[in-house]
Amino acid sequence: MVYTMKIYVDGGCRRNGRSDAVAAAAACIKNKWGKYRIRARYITDDPTNQRAEITAIIMALELALAKYKNDLDEMPLMDVEIFSDSRYAVNCMKTWIYKWCRNGWMNSAGNPVANRDLIEEASNLDDQVKEIGTVEYTWIPRSENEVADGACNRAMDALEKENRRYYDSSSDDDYY
Repeated sequence: MVYTMKIYVDGGCRRNGRSDAVAAAAACIKNKWGKYRIRARYITDDPTNQRAEITAIIMALELALAKYKNDLDEMPLMDVEIFSDSRYAVNCMKTWIYKWCRNGWMNSAGNPVANRDLIEEASNLDDQVKEIGTVEYTWIPRSENEVADGACNRAMDALEKENRRYYDSSSDDDYY
Protein backbone atom coordinates (compact mmCIF):
# COMPACT_ATOMS: atom_id res chain seq x y z
CA MET A 1 0.00 0.00 0.00
CA VAL A 2 1.21 3.50 -0.83
CA TYR A 3 0.09 6.52 1.16
CA THR A 4 0.14 9.73 -0.88
CA MET A 5 0.54 13.21 0.58
CA LYS A 6 0.26 16.45 -1.36
CA ILE A 7 1.60 19.39 0.60
CA TYR A 8 1.45 23.01 -0.51
CA VAL A 9 4.06 25.34 0.98
CA ASP A 10 4.90 29.01 0.97
CA GLY A 11 7.25 31.38 2.72
CA GLY A 12 7.25 35.13 2.77
CA CYS A 13 9.08 38.08 4.21
CA ARG A 14 7.94 41.65 4.56
CA ARG A 15 10.66 44.29 4.41
CA ASN A 16 13.12 41.65 3.21
CA GLY A 17 16.72 42.58 4.00
CA ARG A 18 15.82 45.21 6.60
CA SER A 19 16.30 45.04 10.36
CA ASP A 20 12.52 45.22 10.90
CA ALA A 21 11.75 42.31 8.54
CA VAL A 22 9.06 39.82 9.53
CA ALA A 23 8.80 36.41 7.92
CA ALA A 24 6.70 33.28 8.13
CA ALA A 25 6.33 29.91 6.46
CA ALA A 26 3.28 27.72 5.90
CA ALA A 27 2.58 24.12 4.93
CA CYS A 28 -0.91 22.92 3.99
CA ILE A 29 -2.11 19.35 3.53
CA LYS A 30 -5.36 18.72 1.70
CA ASN A 31 -7.29 15.74 3.05
CA LYS A 32 -9.60 13.42 1.13
CA TRP A 33 -12.62 15.57 2.04
CA GLY A 34 -11.07 18.68 0.50
CA LYS A 35 -10.24 20.34 3.82
CA TYR A 36 -6.79 21.70 4.57
CA ARG A 37 -4.67 21.15 7.65
CA ILE A 38 -2.67 24.35 7.85
CA ARG A 39 0.48 25.02 9.83
CA ALA A 40 2.41 28.26 9.89
CA ARG A 41 5.56 29.28 11.69
CA TYR A 42 7.34 32.55 12.37
CA ILE A 43 10.89 32.93 11.04
CA THR A 44 12.92 34.77 13.65
CA ASP A 45 16.49 33.75 12.90
CA ASP A 46 17.64 36.11 10.14
CA PRO A 47 14.21 36.52 8.52
CA THR A 48 14.45 36.59 4.73
CA ASN A 49 12.20 35.40 1.95
CA GLN A 50 14.56 32.58 0.97
CA ARG A 51 14.87 31.35 4.57
CA ALA A 52 11.07 31.38 4.84
CA GLU A 53 10.70 29.36 1.63
CA ILE A 54 13.17 26.70 2.78
CA THR A 55 11.55 26.61 6.24
CA ALA A 56 8.24 25.85 4.52
CA ILE A 57 9.89 22.85 2.81
CA ILE A 58 11.23 21.72 6.21
CA MET A 59 7.74 21.99 7.70
CA ALA A 60 6.27 19.87 4.90
CA LEU A 61 8.88 17.16 5.39
CA GLU A 62 8.31 17.23 9.16
CA LEU A 63 4.55 16.84 8.59
CA ALA A 64 5.13 13.87 6.30
CA LEU A 65 7.39 12.14 8.80
CA ALA A 66 5.00 12.83 11.68
CA LYS A 67 2.10 11.42 9.67
CA TYR A 68 4.08 8.28 8.94
CA LYS A 69 5.25 7.75 12.52
CA ASN A 70 2.07 8.73 14.37
CA ASP A 71 -0.96 8.08 12.19
CA LEU A 72 -0.30 5.24 9.79
CA ASP A 73 -0.84 1.84 11.37
CA GLU A 74 0.39 -0.38 8.57
CA MET A 75 3.56 1.60 7.78
CA PRO A 76 2.99 1.74 4.02
CA LEU A 77 5.30 3.28 1.51
CA MET A 78 4.82 7.03 1.38
CA ASP A 79 4.78 9.22 -1.72
CA VAL A 80 5.11 12.89 -0.87
CA GLU A 81 4.70 15.70 -3.37
CA ILE A 82 5.55 19.20 -2.19
CA PHE A 83 4.20 22.10 -4.24
CA SER A 84 5.87 25.51 -4.00
CA ASP A 85 5.66 28.76 -5.92
CA SER A 86 9.35 29.36 -5.11
CA ARG A 87 11.69 28.36 -7.92
CA TYR A 88 14.53 28.94 -5.44
CA ALA A 89 13.20 26.35 -2.95
CA VAL A 90 12.36 23.79 -5.64
CA ASN A 91 15.74 24.20 -7.35
CA CYS A 92 17.55 23.95 -4.01
CA MET A 93 15.96 20.57 -3.31
CA LYS A 94 15.98 19.14 -6.85
CA THR A 95 19.26 20.32 -8.34
CA TRP A 96 21.52 22.74 -6.54
CA ILE A 97 21.93 20.83 -3.28
CA TYR A 98 23.77 18.00 -5.05
CA LYS A 99 26.15 20.42 -6.76
CA TRP A 100 26.79 22.29 -3.51
CA CYS A 101 27.61 19.07 -1.65
CA ARG A 102 30.12 18.12 -4.36
CA ASN A 103 31.62 21.64 -4.30
CA GLY A 104 32.09 21.80 -0.52
CA TRP A 105 29.05 24.04 -0.07
CA MET A 106 30.36 26.70 -2.41
CA ASN A 107 28.12 28.21 -5.06
CA SER A 108 29.02 28.70 -8.72
CA ALA A 109 30.58 32.09 -7.89
CA GLY A 110 32.89 30.43 -5.36
CA ASN A 111 31.08 31.88 -2.34
CA PRO A 112 29.64 29.95 0.61
CA VAL A 113 26.06 28.84 -0.03
CA ALA A 114 23.52 31.11 1.62
CA ASN A 115 21.08 29.43 4.02
CA ARG A 116 23.22 26.31 4.24
CA ASP A 117 21.93 25.53 7.74
CA LEU A 118 18.32 25.28 6.58
CA ILE A 119 19.15 23.56 3.30
CA GLU A 120 21.12 20.87 5.15
CA GLU A 121 18.23 20.42 7.59
CA ALA A 122 15.82 20.05 4.67
CA SER A 123 18.19 17.59 3.00
CA ASN A 124 18.39 15.44 6.13
CA LEU A 125 14.60 15.33 6.40
CA ASP A 126 14.35 14.60 2.67
CA ASP A 127 16.68 11.62 3.18
CA GLN A 128 14.48 10.33 6.02
CA VAL A 129 11.34 10.52 3.88
CA LYS A 130 13.14 8.77 1.01
CA GLU A 131 13.85 5.84 3.36
CA ILE A 132 10.09 5.21 3.50
CA GLY A 133 9.06 6.30 0.02
CA THR A 134 9.53 9.12 -2.44
CA VAL A 135 9.62 12.91 -2.36
CA GLU A 136 8.94 15.13 -5.34
CA TYR A 137 9.23 18.92 -5.46
CA THR A 138 6.99 20.69 -7.94
CA TRP A 139 6.95 24.36 -8.87
CA ILE A 140 3.48 25.86 -9.27
CA PRO A 141 2.34 29.38 -10.12
CA ARG A 142 1.41 31.59 -7.19
CA SER A 143 -2.22 31.53 -8.35
CA GLU A 144 -2.32 27.78 -7.59
CA ASN A 145 -0.89 28.23 -4.10
CA GLU A 146 -3.48 30.51 -2.54
CA VAL A 147 -4.11 28.46 0.62
CA ALA A 148 -0.44 28.34 1.65
CA ASP A 149 0.09 31.96 0.59
CA GLY A 150 -2.90 33.06 2.67
CA ALA A 151 -1.71 31.12 5.73
CA CYS A 152 1.73 32.64 5.42
CA ASN A 153 0.31 36.17 5.12
CA ARG A 154 -2.01 35.65 8.12
CA ALA A 155 0.98 34.55 10.20
CA MET A 156 2.94 37.65 9.17
CA ASP A 157 -0.12 39.81 9.92
CA ALA A 158 -0.31 38.27 13.40
CA LEU A 159 3.40 38.74 13.92
CA GLU A 160 3.17 42.41 13.02
CA LYS A 161 -0.05 43.00 14.96
CA GLU A 162 1.25 41.41 18.12
CA ASN A 163 4.62 43.09 17.69
CA ARG A 164 6.23 39.74 18.43
CA ARG A 165 9.49 40.33 16.59
CA TYR A 166 11.33 38.09 19.04
CA TYR A 167 8.93 35.15 19.05
CA ASP A 168 10.11 32.20 21.14
CA SER A 169 10.78 29.69 18.39
CA SER A 170 11.51 26.98 20.95
CA SER A 171 7.78 26.51 21.50
CA ASP A 172 5.67 24.58 19.03
CA ASP A 173 3.09 27.33 18.71
CA ASP A 174 2.07 26.76 15.12
CA TYR A 175 -1.12 28.27 13.73
CA TYR A 176 -3.87 26.02 12.38
